[in-house]
Amino acid sequence: MSNPTRAISGDSSSTSDDGNRRRFECLVLPHLDAGYNLARWLMQNDHDAQDAVQESFVRAMRYLGGLRSEGARSWLLQIVRHTCFSRLNENRAVYKVALYDSKDACRAASAPTVDETPSVAVRKEHNEQINAAIAGLPLAYREVLVLRDLEDLSNAEIAQIVDVPVVTVMSRLSHARCMMRMALTQPSTPSTRPARMLLSTDKMIPRLFSTLSALPASSDAA
Repeated sequence: MSNPTRAISGDSSSTSDDGNRRRFECLVLPHLDAGYNLARWLMQNDHDAQDAVQESFVRAMRYLGGLRSEGARSWLLQIVRHTCFSRLNENRAVYKVALYDSKDACRAASAPTVDETPSVAVRKEHNEQINAAIAGLPLAYREVLVLRDLEDLSNAEIAQIVDVPVVTVMSRLSHARCMMRMALTQPSTPSTRPARMLLSTDKMIPRLFSTLSALPASSDAA
């Protein structure tokens, strides 16, 4: 004879899982590009950034109970940052140059291709100069610059994500912008917004949901 209590409990669990999945899709998934952009600038490697984002979203799904609706992006970016730093610490020797040697991290702009018009080639060169200058920043400066100037977060939001006082965020941001100005030495270089790294969601979302579908139901909260 079937146990009606167990059946009711099972239906309730399934309903809860569906609700969590819908909440995740509504609140967290829209910030996939923001998460990838931060991970890409921190890891400086597309493959590693995608792995970090996938791990971060798995964590976000697991601890969804700790999310408040109004702070979804900052909450997710804090998870992404933690995941990236954990991976960087595990591979400290591999990432030593990228983290601490700003001169080696800066790459020379590539020459224009034959099919490019002069204006397109100039814009491309400027963008590459700016991106190389960001890549050459020390990690502590790079992350606040990316969060402020690319993701348009407030100093208070960045302070929460990075876990430092607001005054420290302001100081790091000031140093980062000063180093950027020094790196961009050409007088003709316009004040161009740095490129935001975007993820191909057609590739990442199926991979992400495949991973999330394999997760056991959990009631943990952040």
